[in-house]
Amino acid sequence: MSKVKKIFACTNCGATSPKWIGNCPSCNSWNTYQEEVIIKDTAQETKKKAWSSSRTKQLDPQIIALPEIKSGNTARLVTSDNELNRVLGGGIVSGSLVLIGGQPGIGKSTLLLQLATQIKAKILYVSGEESEEQIKMRADRVGKAQSECYILTETNVAKILSQAQSLEPDLVIIDSIQTLSSPHIDSTPGSVSQIRECSGELQRFAKEENIPVFIIGHITKDGSIAGPKLLEHIVDTVLQFEGDQNYTYRILRTIKNRFGSTDELGIYQMQADGLREVSNPSELLLSQKDEELSGSAVSATLEGMRPMLIETQALVSTAVYGTPQRSATGFDLRRLSMLLAVLEKRCGFMFGQNDVFLNIAGGLKVVDPAIDLSIISALISSLEDVAIPSNICFAGEVGLSGEIRAVNRIDQRIQEANRLGFEQIFISKYNTKGLDVSRYDISVIPIAKVEELYKELFE
Repeated sequence: MSKVKKIFACTNCGATSPKWIGNCPSCNSWNTYQEEVIIKDTAQETKKKAWSSSRTKQLDPQIIALPEIKSGNTARLVTSDNELNRVLGGGIVSGSLVLIGGQPGIGKSTLLLQLATQIKAKILYVSGEESEEQIKMRADRVGKAQSECYILTETNVAKILSQAQSLEPDLVIIDSIQTLSSPHIDSTPGSVSQIRECSGELQRFAKEENIPVFIIGHITKDGSIAGPKLLEHIVDTVLQFEGDQNYTYRILRTIKNRFGSTDELGIYQMQADGLREVSNPSELLLSQKDEELSGSAVSATLEGMRPMLIETQALVSTAVYGTPQRSATGFDLRRLSMLLAVLEKRCGFMFGQNDVFLNIAGGLKVVDPAIDLSIISALISSLEDVAIPSNICFAGEVGLSGEIRAVNRIDQRIQEANRLGFEQIFISKYNTKGLDVSRYDISVIPIAKVEELYKELFE
């Protein structure tokens, strides 16, 4: 008989304690310890017998010297989704464990169901949240199935892995990890011990059978992956699916990737028939308008390794109430206050009695410091009520002294602006060192101070 043991686990970080405590010593959270019943003395070999077949003969690993190991190109399963291939580093690596997290209703299940129906391979789609009929309805909505896709509605991880081993698919998709349960753990699905045990079994299956596994994970209210932090350490790749549900754009961002760069991201547009890849996001993020209006400027920014042109909109109006308002959508409010202070101190613009509203068009959240130059241009344009020509864009960081600082990858920013037909781009003069501007059709205007920007645009 297995010995039953009760422990208390923190639902925030996964730390355990033999008794209940109010404050977690690991993450300093309050009232997060819950009682869980576990079975302690179940060996890994015993767990594996629940899904492993007798025909599979496992050999003990041998010690190999590093120079004797033959290295080659990692085998990848290339999908029809170019954005997903980009964030994964070129395709799905065999035997890898990929975790996708995001807000409820953002499109995680839709993305993976599109992958399961469009990739030319044998796919096992496991759902613990929907029935076969519900999955079929959603599959008919996102498009015609082109792959050999099999559906399994089960929550027992041992039965899932047993069915997966008998089917021998090219890819396994789990929706979601919080619904799975292990027969060796007596706690409820979604608890810390169940997530830890199920993710460990999925990792063992992926590595031994050399089958890639995709896992959908829920997130907490602060945006982090729900469950113990161990879950993110176990998997090979962590992808974050972001976006505002009021907008149609979705961003697939790489948080961790053992087989590629973490600077890549994919952009999708949510439509009635599913998610559509956005190969050229700059054309969608720039507003279509018939006349030039004040308070609008275009910035050449980078999202990961990807150059994009986005529109920054500013509105400066006289404060009706005693305290002026400061509001920023898609941009750090504290950095906006810093830019306003630089304009007041270094250039003499009086924003102290004005309401200031800033918006990044398209619902994106931008942290690239190169957007500073377009923001102060939009602020001055709205204050002076003078429109900035639509064929001008900006790329530069603004310092506390009012200087325009250099930004990274200026070549990619200029090429993107040139490709979209812009005629002028304002950059820092410190970015011109070693820069060959003669190979661009666009006019590159270097500036060193905010005062020079005002003279070039508004005088």
